[in-house]
Amino acid sequence: MAIRPLSMADRALLREATLANMNWDGPRFTLDDVDGSPELSHYFTSFPSGRDFGLADVEGDTARAVAWLVFLPAEDPGYGFVDPGIPELSITTFAGHRGEGIGEALLAELIDRARSRGIPGISLSVADGNRARRLYDRAGFEVVGRSGSSDTMLLALT
Repeated sequence: MAIRPLSMADRALLREATLANMNWDGPRFTLDDVDGSPELSHYFTSFPSGRDFGLADVEGDTARAVAWLVFLPAEDPGYGFVDPGIPELSITTFAGHRGEGIGEALLAELIDRARSRGIPGISLSVADGNRARRLYDRAGFEVVGRSGSSDTMLLALT
């Protein structure tokens, strides 16, 4: 496993990851849907801005998984928004690499780096039935809110 930081050059990769996240339970969305929806596209269109950062697990030229944190303002919140000072997590392990522990290792590294930067917590949104929920529970995320059929979760780092 080789982990590298994400950069502006990875926006297309994050766009694909956002689509994969939205289609966690089967194909429902297209790239046009993601691009045309500000509440989805803001996860990658301005990355990295301010304190945003993320990591990719790569094997050769292939990204097996990505995890990134975006700080979104209250006037343009994400699905897992808690506070402007708490970044929201997006994480994807791409098809063909799931179930190998890659996402869990990448998330642990991202959490360590967030903690070392003094970030007070990490939030996310997870829909009912999404198997990634087990990963978040194991990492220590706790439910702090609910919207529709999704929980907002928070991992306190301080």
